[in-house]
Amino acid sequence: MFNNPYYNPQASLDRINNQIAELEKMKQQIPQQLQQPTNLTQNFQIAPQTQTGIRYANSIDEVKKEMIISDTPFFSKDMSVLWIKNIKGEIKAYTLAEIVEKDEKDLQIEFLQAQIEELKKGMSTYESSDEYVDESVESEEPSSIKSNRRTKKK
Repeated sequence: MFNNPYYNPQASLDRINNQIAELEKMKQQIPQQLQQPTNLTQNFQIAPQTQTGIRYANSIDEVKKEMIISDTPFFSKDMSVLWIKNIKGEIKAYTLAEIVEKDEKDLQIEFLQAQIEELKKGMSTYESSDEYVDESVESEEPSSIKSNRRTKKK
């Protein structure tokens, strides 16, 4: 590089000196920027947190203690009880039951089980009326039938 006859070291020195001068200018501007306070206005507005999720509680006592800003539902851990607390602090409680959607096979099974239960009830009433049927019928002859026995004499 230094043995190259076309290489001009003065151009490189000028370029380096220009960069140093720019850095010096930037260095002088930094303290001036730090001394001048910027007009920064910070406005914090505390907004109520709206929780759209489900809140859980173990008992109605926990629901009573909880602070709310709108009507809020609370569910028990096993999802069997629902408490709704309004802003006034009034609490309404509901019991929940799962609704299981049934297909044709499930409906057929329920129908057949109901028929079996109905037949069992019919059998129990039939067995209770059997008490009077156990009497022997062989010894009694109906009165409407006359006995016409002819005996052949030899």
